Amino acid sequence: MSLTESTNAAPRDRARPPRPSSKPNGQWKIDGTTPLNGNEEWKQVDDGLSVRERIENVYSKGGFHSIDPTDLHGRFRVWGLYTQRKPGIDGGRTATLTPEELEDEYFMFRVRIDGGQLTTEQLRVIGQISVDFARGSADITDRQNIQLHWIRVEDVPEIWRRLEAVGLRTTEACGDVPRVILGSPVAGIAADELIDPTPQIEGIAKRFIGDPTLANLPRKFKTAITGHPSQDVVHEINDVAFVAVEHPELGIGYDLWVGGALSTTPRLGERLGTFVRPDQVEDAWHGVTQIFRDYGYRRLRNKARLKFLLAEWGTEKFRQVLQDEYLGYALADGPAAPKPKTPGDHVGIHRQKDGNFYIGVAPTVGRLSGQALLDLADTIERHGSARLRTTPHQKLVVLDVPEAEVEELVAELGALGLSAKPSVFRRGTIACTGIEYCKLAIVETKVNAANAVAQLEERLADIDVPHALSLHVNGCPNSCARIQTADIGLKGQLVTIDGEQVPGYQVHLGGGLANQDRENPGLGRTVRGLKVAADGIADYVERVVRRFVAERDVAADETFAQWAHRADEEALQ
Repeated sequence: MSLTESTNAAPRDRARPPRPSSKPNGQWKIDGTTPLNGNEEWKQVDDGLSVRERIENVYSKGGFHSIDPTDLHGRFRVWGLYTQRKPGIDGGRTATLTPEELEDEYFMFRVRIDGGQLTTEQLRVIGQISVDFARGSADITDRQNIQLHWIRVEDVPEIWRRLEAVGLRTTEACGDVPRVILGSPVAGIAADELIDPTPQIEGIAKRFIGDPTLANLPRKFKTAITGHPSQDVVHEINDVAFVAVEHPELGIGYDLWVGGALSTTPRLGERLGTFVRPDQVEDAWHGVTQIFRDYGYRRLRNKARLKFLLAEWGTEKFRQVLQDEYLGYALADGPAAPKPKTPGDHVGIHRQKDGNFYIGVAPTVGRLSGQALLDLADTIERHGSARLRTTPHQKLVVLDVPEAEVEELVAELGALGLSAKPSVFRRGTIACTGIEYCKLAIVETKVNAANAVAQLEERLADIDVPHALSLHVNGCPNSCARIQTADIGLKGQLVTIDGEQVPGYQVHLGGGLANQDRENPGLGRTVRGLKVAADGIADYVERVVRRFVAERDVAADETFAQWAHRADEEALQ
């Protein structure tokens, strides 16, 4: 079997539908809407949209201990609020303590940024909120949001007031709802863009975010839309995605993908084979979302993502149901988008279609601070720009920079820790929240990853890595940092090294999504017994990268992923 065949077959094998059972699966259109678990019960009583009124009028006045437990652990999420992990609880206790024992009286607060589109005014507001209410915390996520920490419920109404005054919100930033819409970070400005997806992103957000008819889905629902040929929104791991493509007769539109997601049972999305005109995107999105609402499995939470329904139905039935029951018309057949020719993280200096420039910069593993956001807003404005974008790779893109300002701005961004010319390791490393704040985490991520980047830049300064190399670090098995689709993915767990149980990571190797070095997406390989201690990331990566550079097929321009899938297990240790 070829590498392409093996890496594309695996995802479909890993997300099988539930086995036939005498018990109903909780599919509303088949089994009825009687709730089959406690989570479904409270969602039918109150799905979470109305909890905002209680936060503003009751809980913000009464404090943390006045919050109803179901609101706290369920409905708050719909407004971007999760209780964060209590400091000092080690990873070995994550699975043994209850959520109440793990949680602090402070919240992680997720600012929803559809399409990653920000103005400097909005950035300054987020930065000031961080300084005033979040102890200076600010993390760019790999879904283009910004997360703050140490938020008190007493301060939430004022935070909402400030955000909404500049057009930002936290509506459905978490929970069993349509979450943030990933969008191309260079939408509307890239010279090589096929189509600007901003009207479609804004149309979906305006029509459907906060829509009560879509506020009770079986689980989270993730969307991605891009008009750029680099396919820069990790579309293969979203529940629904639209990828720009040129139809030979119908012009520019979108290729529709459904059913992607990772976590503990990863599955890559699949094309429905349809061509979606720009004016059809909102209805097609609505149709797919309603299919998930009406046919998605609700009895078991671990089977409640759209990928499991797609595994049962297949793409042909899914397309037929979408067209017959929800659209009322047939979508045209369409071609697949060609392989990307350029990187999708947009790091570096690029000319816009209007003659100005956009500059993509890499913070270290997405971590900034409130003061850094304020400084960034000031810096951008001094050089003639008022717009920037977050990316699905924990990067930032500054837009509309006049040519005469580029060199000086790049230098000032570098002084802020935002490099337009980062090392391969700083550019390719992302990390989830980790044990510092997350109740699910077992291992630290941000600090460990940042330390590894610094060490690798020094240790491997003599090595010319021939292609981009992705290192994704996750604090638990849930894959918020997309470990299965990285060249080197690290999954947090307790590991036994030299007879002692310590925090560490299981290693995944050779995963990746479609990019300039890879024709097709595929999941990483695991090697039995291959684990790394939490403080040993740099040691392992140095060892395996040196082995790759020494053994790769230079004539074939072999990538790390290709080598990792063919190498003997001994070479990967």
